[in-house]
Amino acid sequence: MVIYHLSTECYPIAKVGGLADVVGALPKYQNKVKGIDAKVVMPWYNKPFVHEHEFEVVFDGFIHQRSNMLQVQVMKEKTNVLGFELYMVRIPGLLDRDNPYGYQDESFQFLAFQQGILHWLCAMELRPDVLHCHDYHTGLVPFMVEHCPEFSFLQGVKTIGTIHNGEYQGMMNWNMANYMPSFDAYKWGLMDWNGFMNPLASMIKCSHAFTTVSEGYLEELFISFRGLESLVRQEFGKAYGIINGIDAEVWNPETDPMLDFNFNSKNAVAQKKKNKQKLCKEYGLNPKLPLFAFIGRFATEKGADLLPDVVWKSIKQSYGALNIMILGSGNTYIENKLKEYDYTYTNFALDLGYKEHLSHKIYASADFLLMPSRVEPCGLNQMYSMRYGTVPVVRYTGGLKDTVEDISTGGAGLNFTYPGVDDIVHAMNRALGIYNQKGIMEELIHANMNFDFAWEKSAEKYLALYNS
Repeated sequence: MVIYHLSTECYPIAKVGGLADVVGALPKYQNKVKGIDAKVVMPWYNKPFVHEHEFEVVFDGFIHQRSNMLQVQVMKEKTNVLGFELYMVRIPGLLDRDNPYGYQDESFQFLAFQQGILHWLCAMELRPDVLHCHDYHTGLVPFMVEHCPEFSFLQGVKTIGTIHNGEYQGMMNWNMANYMPSFDAYKWGLMDWNGFMNPLASMIKCSHAFTTVSEGYLEELFISFRGLESLVRQEFGKAYGIINGIDAEVWNPETDPMLDFNFNSKNAVAQKKKNKQKLCKEYGLNPKLPLFAFIGRFATEKGADLLPDVVWKSIKQSYGALNIMILGSGNTYIENKLKEYDYTYTNFALDLGYKEHLSHKIYASADFLLMPSRVEPCGLNQMYSMRYGTVPVVRYTGGLKDTVEDISTGGAGLNFTYPGVDDIVHAMNRALGIYNQKGIMEELIHANMNFDFAWEKSAEKYLALYNS
């Protein structure tokens, strides 16, 4: 079975969020099953990975966006260093940039990316068994395969869509249809939602099946989906919730090259303490105090807008008897407010930006990980933290409620139900009480490290879906 994963992100080439981690791991684990050949197709980026590895051009052609003729090059990484065949689509002026997102002409980028992929497959007569489309950036592929005559060679190929984050749907004005390959005009409704072209809605309508990245998130979409609630209820017969996994080869505290002190479940307490001491020394924190950490984008869906007040209130209520460290970036107001606290409080540390190596060190050093998410389709951070013996403190939503059970009901984490400052600080106070009980804390470290979030189980579920 030949599977092409289509995505704008893939770790370690280009990562903005969890989408990259999934696409960088799932095909690798699928390829461990006999008879499976999973590949990844993504845009070309001006990133270190592409300059550090050798690529060969396997296709060079042209597509049209209205009156514009665009060159399309498909380059293949020669050594399969990631555990799967990696193809990168390069279109001068559109798909040859530094970052995946943040450009004013994103709609043109993503349309050209999707059209370029399908043009390449048809021109080279490559007919996979499954086209697995990740998020709205590839959401029009199922429509194009069935309703664009230019791609008739691929008609009938099975298409699967995965919703990693339904907050982003890629809506466009209908004049963008002029830049698509010609399609059966009477089928326009398959791309429409409330008068706009909506790639995510189109993916749900046109794919043979669609998945969400947790069962809990699928349930939430029935009642909260930025206007697509009725659509997902209508198409529920082909909807599946499959929890993400984590790459246990990358996220392994025993072998992780990014850690100062490696550890396993047997020596975790002592080695985590050493990691914590070194990290605290580097950032001027007191290693004798419990360390709470937040890692992620400064976005309201992540609850990041609550962080400044959480920092202020938790330090005030505890009389400074805790450390808080935040790694992330995004909203300028949040960044500036946290910068103020970085100067004000000796037990608060801030590092702006995304730093993969530092995130590993924090997971290995922190006592507790904060995830006050308003929306969390799956969440990987809580799985990483548990793998590294760090206790997750999470809002009970989406994939977080599928993976983190509260200590009060036999689990190894801490839950709260409302995304508000008081609820978060209350959960942190519960954590402080646990931290001061050495025996319970050590039990939680070991319990979290023994959870199995590896990709094998989820990969099997995807393969079962493909076969169905």
